[in-house]
Amino acid sequence: MTKKPLILVTNDDGINAPGLRTLISVMNTIGDVVVVAPDSPQSGMGHAITVDATLYVQKLNSDGPQIEYSCSGTPADCVKLAIRELLDRKPDLCVSGINHGSNASINVIYSGTMSAALEAGIEGIPAIGFSLLNYKWLANFDACKDIVKTITENVLHHSLPNGVVLNVNIPNVDKDNIKGIKICRQAKGNWVEDFDKRQNPSGKDYYWLSGEFVNLDKGDDTDVWALENGYASIVPVQFDLTAHHFIKNLNHWKL
Repeated sequence: MTKKPLILVTNDDGINAPGLRTLISVMNTIGDVVVVAPDSPQSGMGHAITVDATLYVQKLNSDGPQIEYSCSGTPADCVKLAIRELLDRKPDLCVSGINHGSNASINVIYSGTMSAALEAGIEGIPAIGFSLLNYKWLANFDACKDIVKTITENVLHHSLPNGVVLNVNIPNVDKDNIKGIKICRQAKGNWVEDFDKRQNPSGKDYYWLSGEFVNLDKGDDTDVWALENGYASIVPVQFDLTAHHFIKNLNHWKL
């Protein structure tokens, strides 16, 4: 018999998020699953790690064959703890999500979902971050299941290059209306942000962040284009942030 792959599952929406529950159910059909996820929502945490506080992990009763732990830290903390403390061997795959909301374009920078996947990639573990373009807590994730399974099985079969993880986004449409899966590049875009300034009863100012995403990219090969046109998008991303193309120019500076 072929040994089942060991799959680490995490997210940034918290251990009770419906998107995580959907991801667990799909992974249970593929391998042996261990879940290590934040005990509360950690959206927008990026690649933050806990360095000035203690971390707590609690083993939970599971509703299936998976082993589950909740962690008091960030998504990146969850992956670090899983690899160093909780698993008896290196996982064959790490999947993160399914995130409630988009991680396309510049959102990948802020995403705790993708940072968990990137942390696994740093450790040499093939990793995928999955997101659905629906921010509602009770979003319907049924349309994600086949896409998640197909991409996961392909990664397990083909593996990924060292330093590369996949950022997968799925449009918020019915299963029958998803046209397919597109391999894409990250769209150029940014958030035009605003802060709603208010005062509490004692007169102290506080702020609520709001904003609007602006797509600055007219290409038809981007993740944003794919999603707007009914396709799931896959963008290969890397944690090497070196601007390799600019090194030659810098060597001409008088330093």
